[in-house]
Amino acid sequence: MEEIKKIKNIVIGAGPAGRLGSFELGKLGEETLLIEKKYIAGTCLNEGCMVVCALTDISRFIRNFERFSEIGFIDGNINFDYKSACDNIKKTQLFLRKLNQEENESVNNNVLYGEASVEISDEDRIMVNVKLDNSNALQKEEYEGIDSLTFEAENLLIATGARPFIPNIPGAEYALTSSDVLDLEEVPAKLNIVGGGIIATELSNLFSSFGSEVKIIARSEILKDLEMEIKSYVVKKLINEVEIYENTNVLEISENSIRTDKGEFEGKTLIATGRVPNSEIIRDIVELNDDGSIKVNEFFQTSNPHIYAAGDVTGGITLTPYARKEGISAARNMAGYLNKFDDIIVPQSLTLDLDVSFTQRQKEQDSENLEDIIIPGLGGPHAFWRILSGGTGITKVSLDRETEEIVRASQISPSSIDDTAYLAFLMNMGIEKEDFDDFLEVHPSTDAYYKILKIM
Repeated sequence: MEEIKKIKNIVIGAGPAGRLGSFELGKLGEETLLIEKKYIAGTCLNEGCMVVCALTDISRFIRNFERFSEIGFIDGNINFDYKSACDNIKKTQLFLRKLNQEENESVNNNVLYGEASVEISDEDRIMVNVKLDNSNALQKEEYEGIDSLTFEAENLLIATGARPFIPNIPGAEYALTSSDVLDLEEVPAKLNIVGGGIIATELSNLFSSFGSEVKIIARSEILKDLEMEIKSYVVKKLINEVEIYENTNVLEISENSIRTDKGEFEGKTLIATGRVPNSEIIRDIVELNDDGSIKVNEFFQTSNPHIYAAGDVTGGITLTPYARKEGISAARNMAGYLNKFDDIIVPQSLTLDLDVSFTQRQKEQDSENLEDIIIPGLGGPHAFWRILSGGTGITKVSLDRETEEIVRASQISPSSIDDTAYLAFLMNMGIEKEDFDDFLEVHPSTDAYYKILKIM
């Protein structure tokens, strides 16, 4: 008879929410088992933002080379080996996975690789069965020869994240997703990207810089969360080599073409139409939201008070830093240190040839009280050689005239990710316009927020 080991805390899913949640539990001295189906660090490192960042470093190098060649002080050719780049990204990912595992083990957590399933026993005990994956390079040798293990958990945290959503389109099985980017043997000559959000836009920028003829095919508008001026800059100056088809319906996908209500286009198809929560593991045990995400309260408890959930599997704001914060908050509650997760102003970004970042207050604002200021980007580090072409970026700030609160802020610049993150932090602290009178910037800089807020 298989021995069932009792574990105080089990975390299923080692993405941002689960990895940071389990690490927090370990720091608090809590016995914790972290179970991961495939790769520690989740979508961000293995298929998402870190992959985009790695490829964008190459894309920007190519764009800079082209820019310097056009100005006339660099001459030559670049031969880009896409597969070699992807192979080296995979080597780096393995190195980072090892570090992430060592971090969790440093607080006495156990990390186990395999596919988990959950059931509630007749005695209302939380039972977790794991079908071990001993082919995983990071699986401990002590599990060699063991096919499965069963545990009883006092508390369980579900942090299984989300996966690409595949719409019901005939031939969708021929399409790629963001999960397939590193497994391509070469850059497609022609690529049709279905979707109009951040992932679709980032991938369109990458593959167009690598030489693909790229089309974005969006059912409605692209980049609906961006303000009009920011979206216009992105379309006209950052992804201007990409053909964009808005308000376009996809009728059928084949292996080397796509048919829409605006015509048929040759090339491979990549679907980037959002993500769907991986909630199947707990679907028949706890209450779900209408979109299939796990329903949680302000303490990240599900309808079973001993089962918690955090990160993308709970829906809402699906961003890595947000998932980390949710995972840490859920872990503290599991350990008995009750804390609520308050709504905060959240910064977001797109990784393109220039970073595009934006943030805004969640509450409704009276548009009549708003004052908008827009200025061109500054010509500081990584922007000097863009001045002659007028491509240094753009910054927009919206201020409430009555309260002097910053309501919205958007920036396209080499430093916009950091600038917008800190500005969102200051907005959460209640900073007003006049507080920037004493702000002293580092020079030279491409941050234009301070400049706007000093002159408004």
